[in-house]
Amino acid sequence: MKLYKKIARIFMVLFIVPSLAMAQVDFNKRPDDDLGNVEDEFQEYFFEALKQKGIENYDRAVEALHKCLNLDSKKPVIYFELGKNYNKLKNFGAAEDNLKKAINMQPDNEWFLDELYDVYYQQDDINNAIKTIKQLVKYHPDYKEDLAALYVREKRYKQALELLDELDQELGVSEARDAMRNDIYSITGNADDRIENLEQRIANNPNNEENHLKLIYRYSQTGNKKKAYKAAQNLLKIKPESKFVHLALYKFYLQDRKVEEAISSVKIVLTSPEINTDAKAKVLKDFVAFVSKNPEFEADLVDITALVDNNKDAQTHSDLGSYYLKAGDKVKALSNFKEALKQNPNDFKLIKDVLLLQLDLEDHIAVAKDSEEALELYPAQPILYLVNGVANNKLGNTQKAIDNLEMGLDFLIDNSNMEADFYSELSLAYKALNNISKSETFAKKAQSLKAQQ
Repeated sequence: MKLYKKIARIFMVLFIVPSLAMAQVDFNKRPDDDLGNVEDEFQEYFFEALKQKGIENYDRAVEALHKCLNLDSKKPVIYFELGKNYNKLKNFGAAEDNLKKAINMQPDNEWFLDELYDVYYQQDDINNAIKTIKQLVKYHPDYKEDLAALYVREKRYKQALELLDELDQELGVSEARDAMRNDIYSITGNADDRIENLEQRIANNPNNEENHLKLIYRYSQTGNKKKAYKAAQNLLKIKPESKFVHLALYKFYLQDRKVEEAISSVKIVLTSPEINTDAKAKVLKDFVAFVSKNPEFEADLVDITALVDNNKDAQTHSDLGSYYLKAGDKVKALSNFKEALKQNPNDFKLIKDVLLLQLDLEDHIAVAKDSEEALELYPAQPILYLVNGVANNKLGNTQKAIDNLEMGLDFLIDNSNMEADFYSELSLAYKALNNISKSETFAKKAQSLKAQQ
């Protein structure tokens, strides 16, 4: 129910109640004890009904309203109040009957019709709800929006769109109506109508940047890259200061090998405060992917990443780490993975990537320390015990290596490659302790597993 309807109902009750009271007192009339008693009794029951409804005692409210009817059955507000209370009690048949009586007495009362509409809506009686709301549209345009929503439920999409068009012309576009319109286009799969509507909006208001951006997106979504590109260029022509258009342009430039223009667009995106960090991260990720296939532009990547050094998010650092790892620069890869891990310290993949790179770079002290900290977070991850064992073997902490390696084996399930690595490290550890028998036993186990692979 719309907020304005609720507010208006409150004012209606405030208006009705004093009217009822005033209508019952005529100061020029000679006192009549019997009539006075009836009027007092009616008011007492009516106010009791309002009170009981206010505290959600709807049954008692109904009882009081029936006593009002026994005293005066010609006031439509009594039937209206009965309808509302029966509606709350989910007694929809009684609610409908009483509301129809009220409407017969006052056919043009918006609030009576609105309550009847609610009765039908709650029962999912869409046909009667539509009939009722059609009587309400003359009172307020919001009812047209409700009617459009009912048409959507009845799969009467053309009528729904016609109503939405009327409302857009009368009131201008709104997010709520656009959402409904897009739902209809998605249900019907009619991309042409969606695009036609955006083109018409742009024709009516060429300076509305949002409509241009939506059109670019919709063309791209339907696979019409050529028209999307043209729409982006058209927006840039109309609004050369637009920042958001570069979220589309950089991709088209990259596809056309216009690398200088693409780099310029990427830089505009990454330095624009109005563009959110998620969008910036996606643009940077796309450029990283481009440079990974075209390494001659790595210097440009370095320049671009410098623009966002102070506000790169974890995903951006992770993407850069993956790029540098693929390019063979383990030091830069490790640096970016560490930065990502600072922002997401519980990310297991990042923890593993950092530890494995530290092993490759032979930073065994860091591996031993970091893997112990990681085991506090993930005590059932065998890879952490393995790297800890490797690091401690390298550092000469042989018994510590054996303890962690043997513990890690308890958590290992169906991974013969990693199991062979555990046995190889245990062989080295026992050899360092001069326990040749155990060393050879574990070496043979490792060789056996490797032979099976």
